[in-house]
Amino acid sequence: MTAVSEVLAKMTENAEGNLHDIMHFMKVWGFARTIGKLENLDEKTQYTLELAAIVHDISCPVCRRKYGNTGYRHQEEESAPLVADFFKGLDVPDDIVNRIIFIVSHHHTYNLENGLDYQILLEADFIVNAEDHNLGREPIENSLKSFYKTKSGKNLFKSIYLR
Repeated sequence: MTAVSEVLAKMTENAEGNLHDIMHFMKVWGFARTIGKLENLDEKTQYTLELAAIVHDISCPVCRRKYGNTGYRHQEEESAPLVADFFKGLDVPDDIVNRIIFIVSHHHTYNLENGLDYQILLEADFIVNAEDHNLGREPIENSLKSFYKTKSGKNLFKSIYLR
C-alpha cells in the first residue's frame, strides 16, 4: 500500500502553494493520527483515517476558483471526484478510497454516526478550526459537550482550549 508520507507529499503539491491549506491538513492529520492511535484503531481504520485527514480539504482550491470561497457545502459537493482522481495510480485499495470519499464528502456534517474514522476526523478538524476561527470559551465548551465523542479527542480538546 502507498505510504502515508507519499500521500502527504502529493497533497502538498495539490495545495498549489497555499501555505494555510498545507498547514491545516498537516495539523488535522497530526491530531487525527494521535487520536486514532490513542483510541487503538485497527491498522486498516487508522490508515483510512490518516489518508482521509490528509485529503479532507482537497476541494478548497477548486472551491476558491469556482465559488470564490471554501464554504462547507461546496467542499462536500466538489470532493468526491477530486478524491477519486487523487488516488488513481496510488496503491490504495478501492474499499479504502471509497471510504475516504464518503468521509471527505461529509466532513462538515456533524450529525452522522458513521464510524470512528469519521468521528475522529471531525474532532481533529474541529480542534484546528477552533484556532483558525478564534472561537471563544462558550462555543468551545458547547462543542465539547455536544460534539466530541472519543475520550482521546475530548482530552486533547480540553487540554488545548480549556486550561
